[in-house]
Amino acid sequence: MIQYNVTCLIDPEIESEWIAWMKEEHLPEVMATGKFISYRMFKIDPHHPEDIGISFAIQYWAESRDHFNDYAANHGPALKEKTLRKFGERVQAFRTLMEEV
Repeated sequence: MIQYNVTCLIDPEIESEWIAWMKEEHLPEVMATGKFISYRMFKIDPHHPEDIGISFAIQYWAESRDHFNDYAANHGPALKEKTLRKFGERVQAFRTLMEEV
């Protein structure tokens, strides 16, 4: 089992819009690729009061590295570009790939 984690730092001014877009558009598009079997989205509790922005973690589960690799090669780039066009620098994301042991 492979877990693909995308952590997003969101401009607080777009939080509601971003959450709605994720739930109504982006997450269904990712799942429609057929490369993941499930996902969960979490709001991250800030560690320090001076932290800027609001963070979320989106965790996707794939049955195999081959499924993830196919997503990364054939679907991920277009979905990342779509996010960038919609929100620009108001959403910063970093990605982590983990394998269950």
